[in-house]
Amino acid sequence: MNYRVLVADDHPLARRAVRALIEGEPDFEWIGEAASGSEAVVRCGELLPDVVLMDIRMPDGGGLEATKRIKQLYPHIRIVMLTVSDDVADLFTAVRYGAQGYLLKNMNPEDWVHYLRGLLDENSEISRVITDRLFQSFRSEGRTSSDEAPPSVLSQRELEILSCVATGQSNRQIAETLVISENTVKNHIKNILGKLTLDNRVQLTAYAVRHGLTQNMSQGDGR
Repeated sequence: MNYRVLVADDHPLARRAVRALIEGEPDFEWIGEAASGSEAVVRCGELLPDVVLMDIRMPDGGGLEATKRIKQLYPHIRIVMLTVSDDVADLFTAVRYGAQGYLLKNMNPEDWVHYLRGLLDENSEISRVITDRLFQSFRSEGRTSSDEAPPSVLSQRELEILSCVATGQSNRQIAETLVISENTVKNHIKNILGKLTLDNRVQLTAYAVRHGLTQNMSQGDGR
């Protein structure tokens, strides 16, 4: 897949460095940049990127609020946070607002794009590693949003699959665990995301932890 990328960062040198990395990769296309959160929202409306690389700390509307607004207006746009440290509170908020995950700015350049690809492929090992890093912060949050759908909207089979997702299993591993096809797993996950109005597997993990759904799976068939 060819990803059209918008970069939002208030530092010109940082934007230039990210652009150099992106333009050297055949499956990424640099389409524009923004220097603030509010500008990022406007540019998304103008350019409709596939991916926004969003700095967390920016003037005139930071990256967190911009992420929330962009996902409300353009839910199909994927957002990856750019940060200098893995601050648990900020990253939890970013994921709750719809971000796919995060990239540390001080990563080795040769690893940077590799990790970006992994975050955009939610079934990849890298995506599951990022999920695992955030898992403890989700557990410690312990909050249940009053406006989110309750677990009761899910079938028994969907609850089983959600539990598997929250433990970091890939679609193939879930299929083997539940003795169903990988395509069936994909369809179930799509339905679960729809019912819970969530965007990605990292958000599913946060939801499962908040609702205590990461314990042993029920053995009922549920299909």
